[in-house]
Amino acid sequence: MSELPYRPCVGAVLFNRAGEVLVARRADLPNAEGSAGGWQLPQGGIDADENPAAAVLRELSEEIGTNRAEIIGEHPEWLFYDLPAHLIGRAFRGRYRGQRQRWFALRFLGEDADIRLDLDPHPEFDAWRWAPLAELPTLAVDFKRPIYEVLSDSFARFASPSA
Repeated sequence: MSELPYRPCVGAVLFNRAGEVLVARRADLPNAEGSAGGWQLPQGGIDADENPAAAVLRELSEEIGTNRAEIIGEHPEWLFYDLPAHLIGRAFRGRYRGQRQRWFALRFLGEDADIRLDLDPHPEFDAWRWAPLAELPTLAVDFKRPIYEVLSDSFARFASPSA
C-alpha cells in the first residue's frame, strides 16, 4: 500500500497549568480505563489550504469542545506513521497509508469544565484526563508510540507548572 499518500494532519499536546497534558480515550476502542492504546492526544486532518496553526485550534474545538488555548511551541518537523496492515483500506476510508503530522504544544487557558466531549454528535472520545507528559508513550497504540516518544522529548520544556 505504499502507493497511498499520507493524510496531512495536526496534533495538539495541550498542557494545563500544572504541566500535565490532556489525553482522551477513543470512544471506538473497547479498552478498560487504564489500558494502553485507547488513549491519545487530540489530532485531526488539515483542510485544503488551511494553515496548520489554525487547524490545530479548530481540531481542539471539534474534538474536546473548546479552543481556549494558545500555541506555545511547534515540533520543527513533520512526523509520520504508517497504519498497520489490518487497518489499510479500512481506516481513513481507505485513502491513506497513514498520517503526516504537524504537532503543536499549547497552553490551556480555560477551566476543566470548558472541556466538553459531548458537543459533537459523533464524539471521537468518551473520557479524558490530565497525565504526565512522560506517560504518553505508554498510553499510545503501538504504531503511534514512536511519535509520542518524540513529542515527550520535544515538548519536555513545557511540562512544568506555569503561573
